[in-house]
Order: sequence, then C-alpha cells, then structure tokens
Amino acid sequence: MVDCAIMLQARMGSTRLSGKVLKPVLGKPLLAYAVERLQQVSQASELWVLTSQLANDDPIEQWCLENQLQCYRGSENDVLDRYYQAMQHSQADWILRVTGDCPLIDPDIINQMLALLEKTQQEQPNGRPDYLSNTLDRTFPRGLDTELIHKNALETAWKEAKLPAEREHVTPFIYRHPERFKLKQYRQENDFSSMRWTVDTPEDFKLIEAIITELAPVQPDFRQKDILALLEKHPDWLLWNAHIEQVKVSS
Repeated sequence: MVDCAIMLQARMGSTRLSGKVLKPVLGKPLLAYAVERLQQVSQASELWVLTSQLANDDPIEQWCLENQLQCYRGSENDVLDRYYQAMQHSQADWILRVTGDCPLIDPDIINQMLALLEKTQQEQPNGRPDYLSNTLDRTFPRGLDTELIHKNALETAWKEAKLPAEREHVTPFIYRHPERFKLKQYRQENDFSSMRWTVDTPEDFKLIEAIITELAPVQPDFRQKDILALLEKHPDWLLWNAHIEQVKVSS
C-alpha cells in the first residue's frame, strides 16, 4: 500500500486575484472545496494545509483551526523548504502535492494515480519512481494538477536546489533531472489540457463559481466527467478564461 501525506499549499497573496483561496462560493471558501475533495483520497493518512508565516496568511491558519485541519506555516518564497519542514512531521513515504488554486481537484484521478504507483512498486521493486504526476505531459485540464513525490527525492531537492524557481515551485529540480530521478507520467486517453479549471484571475473565478454553483447543490461529489458534461451544455463558459496565460516557471 502506498501511504501518502497530502500537502495542500495555499496563500492569500496573489498578484492577479488576492485572497483567492478563501473567496466564497455558495457560502464556502474555495479552499474548503479542495479540502473536502482531498479527504476522499483513499490512501492518504494525513492532510496538511501549508501556508506562509506572513500575517497576510493568518486567515488561512484560522480557517484550518476552525475546521480541525493540520496547518504548517513556513517560508513564503522557499516553498520547497516549507514542504520539507512539514514532511518532518509526517511518517508517510510519499508527499502528494496539490495547490490551493485547484478547488475542483478530482479524488478519483488521485486514487487512480496511487493505484498505478502501487502496481508499479509491486511489479518493479527496483523501478519505483521518485515522481509521478499528471502535469508534465498534460492530458487533464489545468486545475486537476497532482504530483506524488517520494520523500527521498524531496529531501535531495531540498538539499541541492539553488535556483529561486526551483525553491518556489517545489518540484522543478526533480523533473528537470531525469538522469537522476525516475519520473513517471499519468495520462488519460482524451486530451482536455486546453481547458483551464484553476483559479488565478477574476475570469478563472467566474468559471469555477459557475461550475460549483451548477453542480454542487445536486451532486456534491461531482468529478471531471460531470464538469465536462456541464461544459458541453455551456461551451461559451470556456471562452471566459480561454485567453488567460499560465504563469511560466522560470529557468
């Protein structure tokens, strides 16, 4: 069995949509939707919310306290260190990294990734990957991003990564060194990578708010397939944030 600790990074500061993780939809903050969905991951023994030590992020810690969630506060910009230090409080071998701007994260996809990881470990004892994700060779909508990182790989990155982008974005040091780390990608047959279901701008929020408002009251556990079916009925919704460019990870 693959034992993982879910670590969901979240912050209030955002240049394009300040306070986005606590923006409410149907009376609940976006962060609550992400947490509720991550709590349905079957093989996760822990769930942590990782935020910064800035006073601006105090509301995130307060929200965690009110909802009996474990919260770790660390460096604002050295998010790799934040993950590493939080990892010291966990017994899990795997860290499941998700970001707070992904309120539609799909637990079924994560469970499938964990099953693939377990199968790979059983069939190839010496071929265990260090990193499994659905983000490098994208077939899933942006906003369902999931990364599984073995604790040894995370520790190596923490010790050796020097570039600011490698510290801020946690995993570039790992996936930029395939000669050192065993990387594995999770894909689906149909490619929906052109869709943007993450929240980084007001346009993004408009789409996510519409999806949640339509689906959550009648089907709280909606999944990727349900969102796709909804968007087939409302193709114009996809135009709201189609022009938004994702912030690139610098080299």
